[in-house]
Amino acid sequence: MRLPSERAAGWRQTPVRAAGVRVRRFTPAQRWVHRATATLMAVCVLTAGCLYLPFLAELVGRRALMVTVHEWSGLLLPAPLLLGLASRALRADLTRLNRYGPHDRRWLRSALRRGSDRPAGKFNAGQKLYAAWLAGAVLVMAGTGLLMWFTRLAPLLWRTGATFVHDWLALALIVVIAGHVWRAYGGPEARRGMRTGTVDAAWARREHPLWEPEEEPERRVG
Repeated sequence: MRLPSERAAGWRQTPVRAAGVRVRRFTPAQRWVHRATATLMAVCVLTAGCLYLPFLAELVGRRALMVTVHEWSGLLLPAPLLLGLASRALRADLTRLNRYGPHDRRWLRSALRRGSDRPAGKFNAGQKLYAAWLAGAVLVMAGTGLLMWFTRLAPLLWRTGATFVHDWLALALIVVIAGHVWRAYGGPEARRGMRTGTVDAAWARREHPLWEPEEEPERRVG
């Protein structure tokens, strides 16, 4: 699959398309991976709340069940992405997320200054940083969680440190994911792209001028 033109040293806008045209942004496999991962993450957060917050613990009860659900939802968290690697479109997007160029630095500088000059490919620099941070955080959470679950894997000092890292990183995850949800709430077209797989061509040109959709535009129905 051909990668977008953000590889180029400069940046240029995609051609203007007619009003009402929609372009493919995500395939069904990509949307399934996102939804399944989000569901597992939500289960992890909710069960963690039931384990750490007294009023939720009293409301739900059955602490042993919450522990089991929390452990297995955490272990299964990478599963949707690993299964999704069978999708060529998902692999291409992972390549995009792991490549940075001059336009990404330009986007970050403009974002920090609250400017409007923010060139981006299919994913902007903020989305790339969020994806990288989330992937690293999930790996650390899985590792520290295993040390807490299987107590014979490491000495007490390591397990104590793992508990400290796990708890504080979980809090950081909740804050960052809340910010992600808040940003998504403020972008209805981005949400529509994840929900339906297509976005308005004018929105794509404005928000992601370096992105050249690989598939033919789809006319809006109705």
